[in-house]
Amino acid sequence: MDRFRNDGLTFDVRDGGPPDGEPVVLLHGFPQDSSAFDRMAPLLHGAGLRTLAPDQRGYSPGARPSGRSPYRLRAVAGDVVALLDAAGIERAHVVGHDWGGAVAWALGAWHPGRVRTVTSLSTPHPGAVTKALLTSDQCLRSSYMAAFQLPVLPERLLLARDGAALRGVLENGGLPPDAVDRYVDRMREPGALPAALAWYRAVPLAARDAVGRVGVPVLHVWSTGDPFLGRTATERTREFVTGPYRLEVLEGVPHWIPELAAERAAELVVAHTRAAA
Repeated sequence: MDRFRNDGLTFDVRDGGPPDGEPVVLLHGFPQDSSAFDRMAPLLHGAGLRTLAPDQRGYSPGARPSGRSPYRLRAVAGDVVALLDAAGIERAHVVGHDWGGAVAWALGAWHPGRVRTVTSLSTPHPGAVTKALLTSDQCLRSSYMAAFQLPVLPERLLLARDGAALRGVLENGGLPPDAVDRYVDRMREPGALPAALAWYRAVPLAARDAVGRVGVPVLHVWSTGDPFLGRTATERTREFVTGPYRLEVLEGVPHWIPELAAERAAELVVAHTRAAA
């Protein structure tokens, strides 16, 4: 499949690997798209896994509703359930990075009957992040999210001079030039950056969508070079998992784990899926 529909929106999806393989949903974050997993996916296919990597809400050109309410976590998690329905898949392993990690946590909590395992790359459990905001440097690490609440100005600043500011953030984070070009080009599409930032602007609505404890097996991969997500939230995540849980720490790797530590991440995901068989 290359597309599916939900909530009147059309989503692009990359469907790869053996059709009869264990299904793994790959969920990207900001400001990426499904190509974030271009290095990981072939390694998963080689291990016999089928991958479905959607361009999430706001990133698929046919799925960019206006406003912030359509980007609540409950809505974007529903998109993944719709993907599983469209593919005829009862349960899948879910791997998410950055915002995709938040969606993975939500799916594990709200739809455990559809999720075999959760793998979160970088992202602690949302409840752990909330607690860490009050007890660590996580508030400072997350300060950019408050800036993104402003209307219009973030879009203008990030895309000025052909996206120089956004490009600089990605380059300084260690992403290779081809990935930087892809992500900046995507954000320059009509309506793309306001839609992507709407995920952040929907955060004040999160009280309606609290993510509870997760009982399915969880693998959490965090990297010490991540400037956005700190150790305190990472270490508190265990409090929000009632099932099997493993934390894997990658030393010195920046935030962009799918691109910069693809081989190790794929190895961990393969082992995690096999352990749940």
